Amino acid sequence: FNVFGPRQDPHSPYAAAITSFARALRTGEAPVIFGDGTQSRDFTPVGDVVEATLRAGSCSDDPRGAIVNIGAGKARTLLEVLETMGRLLDVPVKPRFEARRAGDVDHSLADRSRARDLLGWEPTISFEDGLQRTLEALRSCST
Repeated sequence: FNVFGPRQDPHSPYAAAITSFARALRTGEAPVIFGDGTQSRDFTPVGDVVEATLRAGSCSDDPRGAIVNIGAGKARTLLEVLETMGRLLDVPVKPRFEARRAGDVDHSLADRSRARDLLGWEPTISFEDGLQRTLEALRSCST
């Protein structure tokens, strides 16, 4: 799903929405949303993904070959993400909307039931806490 967190390269050509939005907000640019912003994603803090991976490596049942979704289990729209980022950074948010990109999915949401059943895993980092950690880490990066 949409993993985000500290040490994510904000300059990568594959930069995810959160790092792209953060870079724009920090430089006073309008964050670009492709589409109307109501498309939703399961944004998952990287710390939760690390914990799930560690559990997979040490669980008593062999998970090899099992398909296990690791995600927060809550979808957020791109507009919600931007609103939260603006509040955390204390900056106004005025996105620029561009044409929807071909192939973009409207909604994405993890079914975590196998992660819970097989790995005993549940996410522990809230979206807002994960976002705050990410924004703090990005502050130390040059724009």
